[in-house]
Amino acid sequence: MILRNFGWAFGGTVLALAAATLFWGWAGLGVVLILAILEISLSFDNAVVNAGVLRRMSPLWQRIFLTVGVLVAVVGMRLVFPLLVVGLTAQIGPQTVIQLALDPRRTYDGMDYAQHLSAAHPAIAAFGGMFLLMIFLGFLFEENEISWLDWLEKPLQRIGREPQLPVLISLVLLLVTARLFAGAHAETVLLSGIAGLATFLAVSGLSEWFEASQESEPDGGEGEGDAGRSGPARARAHAQVAGKAAVFLFIYLEVLDASFSFDGVVGAFAVSRNLFQIALGLGIGALYIRSLTVYLVRRGTLDDYVYLEHGAHYAIGALAVILLISIRYDVPELVTGLIGVLFIASALYSSIRQRRADRAAEAEAQAGEAGEALPPPQPADDTESARSS
Repeated sequence: MILRNFGWAFGGTVLALAAATLFWGWAGLGVVLILAILEISLSFDNAVVNAGVLRRMSPLWQRIFLTVGVLVAVVGMRLVFPLLVVGLTAQIGPQTVIQLALDPRRTYDGMDYAQHLSAAHPAIAAFGGMFLLMIFLGFLFEENEISWLDWLEKPLQRIGREPQLPVLISLVLLLVTARLFAGAHAETVLLSGIAGLATFLAVSGLSEWFEASQESEPDGGEGEGDAGRSGPARARAHAQVAGKAAVFLFIYLEVLDASFSFDGVVGAFAVSRNLFQIALGLGIGALYIRSLTVYLVRRGTLDDYVYLEHGAHYAIGALAVILLISIRYDVPELVTGLIGVLFIASALYSSIRQRRADRAAEAEAQAGEAGEALPPPQPADDTESARSS
């Protein structure tokens, strides 16, 4: 089971570390290892949220997520995307951007590649923050069979029947962010934030529309992954989707991964100025996060530990707020990571307690049923008693 799910990650790690040692020696190997460990340790909530989406996809699309999706995450988001961001925000031609990236000592307008990427942080943070905020608010206001923090989630679910409420809250927070934190970057923050909001609405809306169309077709209501499930696990299982719905879910997952990785890509330049070392280190982390996502789906972990998904979404909400705050103030990645770990650990602890309580209640119910099934005790035969005496 481990090798089946983490084989790609193990193989990619060996190749990446071998390449790092070959090109940059032991020092390069150490840098790539540090970046990989940071990426893995700060992205567990990403894996949990991804698993909640991925279990709605067929096994074929789960494999695509683990193969083609990894190429998109490693090459696209960790290597090509930063180049595009620098080129667009600094209005630099592709050739000059690539030259800046390949030579850390080269500058353009008095700034090197890392400084140009840092200067693009307000736009990156606004886009990623709004996208993640919509995910969090959508989960918080959605009617769920299971609630973790009843005192907060139940009232919000009652008032969340208005579908435009998350959009309204997000736009208000974006305006507040542009007013309080953006300063001279207010216009950039507004445009990037609206772009993040529009991307979420487009991708999630199209995915839900195609998914609803699939469920209305014959034999489209229940996914093959639901076969053999019973009880609460079956009640919580999502019908698996394919076709166009799966395509947009796949795009949704890629944008979600990008939103998580924005801050990490920028922060990685504090460890190394070498673009390829960063791509290798973050790429190793992406491999393990995606393998962990598939592992959680195949093991049914979210069904067994029912509050994990709640904790991950609260971590997403915290990350969204931190991204918006970071437009003006520096927030250490350690703080961001610890907040995510705190939510995940608390949700895991609550899930374990709930699981034990469910098992105890089930055992008690089974004992009661067994007691009712026993025949009532028969009265002693007076004749036999007399004979024995």
